[in-house]
Amino acid sequence: MIPDSLTHGQFDTVYNFLSLVIASQLFTALFLLIALPRILPRYRQAITVAIIVCGIAAYHYFRIFDSFRASFVTDTVGGKGDYTQAVGQAFNEGYRYVDWLLTVPLLLFELIAVLALAQSVQKRLIRQLIPAAALMIILGYPGEISGDNGVRAIFGLLSTIPFVYILYVLFVQLTKSLGKQPASVRGTLSGLRFLLLASWLVYPIAYLLPLLNIEGSDAWVFKQVGYSVADIVAKAVYGLIIFHVARVKSYEDDPEFAMIEMSKEDAVAINK
Repeated sequence: MIPDSLTHGQFDTVYNFLSLVIASQLFTALFLLIALPRILPRYRQAITVAIIVCGIAAYHYFRIFDSFRASFVTDTVGGKGDYTQAVGQAFNEGYRYVDWLLTVPLLLFELIAVLALAQSVQKRLIRQLIPAAALMIILGYPGEISGDNGVRAIFGLLSTIPFVYILYVLFVQLTKSLGKQPASVRGTLSGLRFLLLASWLVYPIAYLLPLLNIEGSDAWVFKQVGYSVADIVAKAVYGLIIFHVARVKSYEDDPEFAMIEMSKEDAVAINK
């Protein structure tokens, strides 16, 4: 539940973290766009999706940022007092769910695309993971917007079913595919699954706060900070690691391409 008021420190904390997410997503997308030619064409689909993910996140965080600023106001000169909910305004948490509905399936697609597996295997993994990811978000939303803890618990439980299924595919079925990857990136790809799991665990923890009777302004601020950090890790950091994997695999696949790219890096280092 949205608190009636925030202290100046609480307002600044949320404000700064929302700003941090916007900068992280926007400039990660810009970097990946500029660096796209530095990998082989067969891996560019994964990085293009990473750019789209960060772009979608940046857009929605602009909307979240605007909604937050409009929802809490202060009459104190210089803005150093408490902030209260503005009349006729309400913070829109729905922007996050629209963002997740689009980006969570795409995050899984990034991982599948950078593996560059056989078409039949890719299609099977996409059929398993993408609908489950969308269903997980769709089922979580009614509980998020409900003020009834019973409804929240039911939809939280329902959304956990596709979540567990996604983990099963990632940690059981996808393991078979990792054995076909170059040894130089196998550990990184395996670790990406744990990165997703660690960042995603923030969301159910925040979802459970009202069910545990942990409410009030401190809990709400903690939730916004947690969501912000999780989104940076799950999208910007994740995208950069996907790019690293794509770059290493490009070198492994085409030694001539690797020599050209290394020559460029050496030239840049010399010019410095």
